[in-house]
Amino acid sequence: MPRKSSSPPPKQKKETNVDLKDIKALIDLMQKNGLTAFEMEKDGFRISLAKEAAFASPVSYAPVPQVAAAAAPAAPTPEAKPVIVGKEIISPMVGTLYTAASPESPAFVTVGQKVTPDTVVCIIEAMKVMNEIKAEVSGTITEVAAENGQPVQFGQALFRYK
Repeated sequence: MPRKSSSPPPKQKKETNVDLKDIKALIDLMQKNGLTAFEMEKDGFRISLAKEAAFASPVSYAPVPQVAAAAAPAAPTPEAKPVIVGKEIISPMVGTLYTAASPESPAFVTVGQKVTPDTVVCIIEAMKVMNEIKAEVSGTITEVAAENGQPVQFGQALFRYK
């Protein structure tokens, strides 16, 4: 005679459909931008990709200040809010930086321009999605620290302000 269990049935994990073409797009993005590592979490799904750097071309990025490592959250928020350390607006994600909406458009912000927390300062393209990045601070832009059309890393300084 079978015994009845009084414990509840195990909880089912939420199943996330991951399309192979999305993973291939991530790999293509890494290769196109010379990245050796990529990590992303969305809706409970987490992916981490890395390749050996033995044959990769050397890529130089601005180092993340030690203060940023202690102050930065573990992962960027879904709204892609930048992390702000000291007097820098820091990239909330890995992707390609665009300082204007199109090649013919003026830059979102320029040196000497005052910004408010709602001012869009740039766009970061990740997986063919254009993410508007807002200043999240009030101040005056003193330097554009990253180059238009170039890859940026999570935690990299995009702009400096006072």
